[in-house]
Amino acid sequence: MTTETTLDTGTNELLCVIRDRVAVITLNRPEARNSLSDTLTPALRTTIRSCGENPGVGALLLTGAGEAFCAGGNVKGMGAHRDKAKLDMSFDDKVADLQERQRLLTGALASMRKPTIAALPGPAVGAGLAIAMACDIRIAAQSAFVATGYARIALSGDYGIAWLLTRLVGTARARELMFTGDRVDAARCEAIGLVNRVVPDDKLQTEAFALAKSLAEGPRLALRYMKDNLDEALLFDFETARDHEAERLIRLTTTADHREAVQAFIEKRKAVFTGK
Repeated sequence: MTTETTLDTGTNELLCVIRDRVAVITLNRPEARNSLSDTLTPALRTTIRSCGENPGVGALLLTGAGEAFCAGGNVKGMGAHRDKAKLDMSFDDKVADLQERQRLLTGALASMRKPTIAALPGPAVGAGLAIAMACDIRIAAQSAFVATGYARIALSGDYGIAWLLTRLVGTARARELMFTGDRVDAARCEAIGLVNRVVPDDKLQTEAFALAKSLAEGPRLALRYMKDNLDEALLFDFETARDHEAERLIRLTTTADHREAVQAFIEKRKAVFTGK
């Protein structure tokens, strides 16, 4: 039986329900294409941390209300309407403030040891694209598109977008997309590896949730170690990464989940994992 729990995010600009061990986090500013705000963004950081720490959550599904994923930062707020308190901060304080905000958002998503999926019903631009790329898997609706966007407002990028983009599509394409800020439609995103799959618009949420649910029901310790192995593939030489893989695999052979998986295979039934 499906159970659903609504998580209080402190604002209607961000919605979160936990269903079948999947935390569905929805950016809810459709009138502004779910662009980040001084209310939405702190709530998103807090919710990501809360879901990461919640043992009842096995996977995160991040999406946007309406016809957009996230249009990035509030460009209007970068002009005459800037927060005066932030304007009065020193250069070093401004840098430290942004670094901390990045750490608690895309940093928290990238370091989370649970599977994370971004479902893109429409545009993901600027910081919104960085948020999507910080997730493990991206599923896009056919009408979705992405753009880096920073060059159009004479900025260089934040929230780790250059690092994330380079690792997903390679140096040459990352430079093209950063320098031009061009829109990239869903089909090309899939072709260059920026999204994992493209689905019909009306099937996006159903297919994204089905994938998230299957991962949430999976062997959570093994998935955690897989993420460790995959992250280290970008950091270490082959010998070091291979040695760490061996250590983690041997550790998993002692778990109840491994024993359950083997028994389920023998009995030709679906395994029921407990995370132990």
